[in-house]
Amino acid sequence: MSRIGKKIIVLPPETNAKIENSFIIISGPKGELTQQISPQVEVNLNNDEKTIHIKRLHHTKKAQALHGLYRSIINNMVIGVSKGFEKKLIINGVGYRSQNEGNNLILNVGYSHPISIKPPDGINIKVENNINITVSGINKETVGQIAAKIRATRPPEPYKGKGIKYSNETIRRKVGKAGK
Repeated sequence: MSRIGKKIIVLPPETNAKIENSFIIISGPKGELTQQISPQVEVNLNNDEKTIHIKRLHHTKKAQALHGLYRSIINNMVIGVSKGFEKKLIINGVGYRSQNEGNNLILNVGYSHPISIKPPDGINIKVENNINITVSGINKETVGQIAAKIRATRPPEPYKGKGIKYSNETIRRKVGKAGK
């Protein structure tokens, strides 16, 4: 039995869930998310107690893996529509800066041209004092993907630490060349 998969998901008071065909739809104050469910797992919804149970239908390795996976995905959907997700990035480097231009994020990080990143629908990018970037939204996967795309434009280097890093990330520094 999957340790993660057998945990019960409790819905917050303002969040609702429904199952239509092979899709689960979760709606809350921040929006609505939909996920297709594999035929190897069964999702039981109890609207009276506001709980969701995930059960696997077969005893194969694939069904066991999907059991825990779908429980995590559905739990992230519940958290996303009730609280939302956010990732914070910090820009280090002389002359490195960022700014919002409409919905787009413009990065000046040492290249000969500025880099423009257009977020998908449902993702909000906020810039504070040109070096702090906050990516927020209701879908955890999309928020993480956009944050990784921003970081990949100029990943931090190990000698001076210049580049874009996550706020909770630590950069292992190297010493560099020794003098003669």
